Amino acid sequence: MEEQLNYAEVTFSSKNGVSAFEKPDEMEIIYDEVKTEEQTGPTTPPTIPVETEQKARLCTPVHVVAAGLGIICVILALFIIILKIQLNTAMSEHLRDKNNLTAQNQQLWSEKADLQRKTQELTREKEGLSWTLGVILEHNNFPVDQHCPQKECKPCLDNWVQFQSNCYLFMNGPYSQWRYWKDSRGECGKFNAELVVIDSQEEQEFINYHTEIYDDEKHGYWIGLSKESWTETWMWVDGSNFTVAYWRDQPASSRLNCALISPHGEPLANWQKTSCTMYNRYICESRALIKPESAA
Repeated sequence: MEEQLNYAEVTFSSKNGVSAFEKPDEMEIIYDEVKTEEQTGPTTPPTIPVETEQKARLCTPVHVVAAGLGIICVILALFIIILKIQLNTAMSEHLRDKNNLTAQNQQLWSEKADLQRKTQELTREKEGLSWTLGVILEHNNFPVDQHCPQKECKPCLDNWVQFQSNCYLFMNGPYSQWRYWKDSRGECGKFNAELVVIDSQEEQEFINYHTEIYDDEKHGYWIGLSKESWTETWMWVDGSNFTVAYWRDQPASSRLNCALISPHGEPLANWQKTSCTMYNRYICESRALIKPESAA
């Protein structure tokens, strides 16, 4: 084992600047050897307190776990943020697709409604043309110039009154134009019409509104109701039985086989039985050339 030598420099001085052992003009420097032996045993490390060492041991796993949990939380937070962004994007796309689909559905419904409306219009036009064609075919010689002046057809002829789907002529002329019941049918036939057939209260009230009082109480307007003899039942000129009746109270008679409407009677009780050979005014009825919307 080697020895290490350390030298120390020591200087002595006196009060007067001259040491008692030195010459006045000289200074003596004395070197002393100091031997320092190297330690023969291993160096002992600094002693760490037990409490500090235990704390270090305890804190290290907790810190690791905390750091790991922190990293996991950060990862989860990032994952949640990414999921939220993706969800918002998906919801936005879904909402946009839904709005587009709604707009397309609305457009389809609108187009469907337009098609239905056009179909209904075409159906009405078809029914109206079929109606008009049927009326025309009832004529042996259809008077186009009377029904369609200036190439525009009218539902009824001039001086005729339309009610629902029919036209009515109230013959209000002077005595020279009055006719027997049978001759009245002939006059209506000139217009391809018949004496009026009444089959509802609305029609009865309409006809009563357009009749007027003339001459005496026995006179009125011929309607298309009659019977062959007093034993027969009353029949309309179109062959149908009457379902409604608005008779006036009057004595029975075997010679009264034709019916008229009396302007003197009550609106719903003014049918009067009379002789078929009596001169009276009359009411003609025919189908309108153009079918009204209400009858579509």
